[in-house]
Amino acid sequence: MLIRLCYASSRNQLTSDLLEDLNNILNTAREFNSNNQIFGVLYYANNYFFQCLEGDKAIVQTLFQQIKNDLRHHDIVEFKIMQIDKIYFKNWSMKYVQKCSKIDTFFNQMGYELFTPTALNEDNLDIFLKELLSEKQTRMRKKVGLNQRGVSTFL
Repeated sequence: MLIRLCYASSRNQLTSDLLEDLNNILNTAREFNSNNQIFGVLYYANNYFFQCLEGDKAIVQTLFQQIKNDLRHHDIVEFKIMQIDKIYFKNWSMKYVQKCSKIDTFFNQMGYELFTPTALNEDNLDIFLKELLSEKQTRMRKKVGLNQRGVSTFL
């Protein structure tokens, strides 16, 4: 049986650098998901993660248990698990969408100044997922040291 499991969480800022966290999450997710026919999307803004996972029920639920134990996440809100016939994110083992104005507008229309994924519910979750589906995937940039930025060490 195929399911869609979505959740939101606050980022534990004590773990490490945000860019490092995002890179680690995406690299791990993409490898695991590719090997296990899991698909999904990750969105991060305003210290919140939102992630949607689609695939085999047993694998997705086991994966979510691991996510709940991940120290990078706290205050996890799990949305209703949906049995699905169609995988929205079938083109991505883990699509990443960077903070964007279209998502900000979506939450503004709901009455929130900022991205607040804990405000999502059964009525608007599907609309939000379609917004994420329509956005382009963001390519993560690797952290570059001062020596590779063209900055002189003599400054």
